[in-house]
Amino acid sequence: MYYITESSKSFNQAAADLESAVKHHGFGVLHIHDLGSTLRSKGIAFDEECKVFEVCNPAQAAKVLAADMRLNMALPCRISVFTESGKTKIGLIRPVQMLAALSQDPAMLEVAKEVEEKTILMVDEAK
Repeated sequence: MYYITESSKSFNQAAADLESAVKHHGFGVLHIHDLGSTLRSKGIAFDEECKVFEVCNPAQAAKVLAADMRLNMALPCRISVFTESGKTKIGLIRPVQMLAALSQDPAMLEVAKEVEEKTILMVDEAK
């Protein structure tokens, strides 16, 4: 269900490299949620770092939405850079398994497969 890899890079370097990899593979970064900073700003004691990148390929998103508008709730794709016990990790929920739970349309599974291959490449390139 998850694809998570450990990086030897610092959290900040892995986040910067992920942002570059996303663009390199024809996707865009729509937003970056800095969950660690947000939690700390609300007075929560949170020692880890976590940035969630919302990424999207417009052509792939359009295919999904044209087939089933309800799938907008599964968009955009999210890739996280986070720390866990002092180690930097990069991961995502696999699009194929997620969309398979939401749609039985074989065309959607093909789109999910293409997106999953690209997002895993991004993660591997950033690590």
